[in-house]
Amino acid sequence: MKAYQSKFVKIPGTNYLEIGKKARAVYKRISSKSKRRPYIRSAYFKKDKIFLGLFWHHLEDKLNFRDKVRRLRYFACAIDLIQNSKFEPSTRQDPNKPNELLHRFTGITKDNEVFRVQIKEDRSSDQKFLLSVYPEP
Repeated sequence: MKAYQSKFVKIPGTNYLEIGKKARAVYKRISSKSKRRPYIRSAYFKKDKIFLGLFWHHLEDKLNFRDKVRRLRYFACAIDLIQNSKFEPSTRQDPNKPNELLHRFTGITKDNEVFRVQIKEDRSSDQKFLLSVYPEP
């Protein structure tokens, strides 16, 4: 599988407040362009909308602040990957919900760290949502 080389480094910082503030600034810049649900357009999905709200709900479900920080660091890189990557992701059907597909894209930050971006596709409504961003284990 090919990995997309991002133009961004991961968000610098040491704690959740510092990194969260910078990640929310990136999100706010995107959400100010839309009157309703914030979205970005994906190069791989032929300029389809990828909605971003589910990512923040998924992030708030995490109990551990270290895990939240670890995921938020790659938010800007993930946005860049979704907007510009045309590499094919690994796709599989969600075992719990047969109507959903999970797409996993692989990316590399500017400082050569590998990360994954997971997008959920609802086949009945044909909507796509950013689900998660995490570093390669």
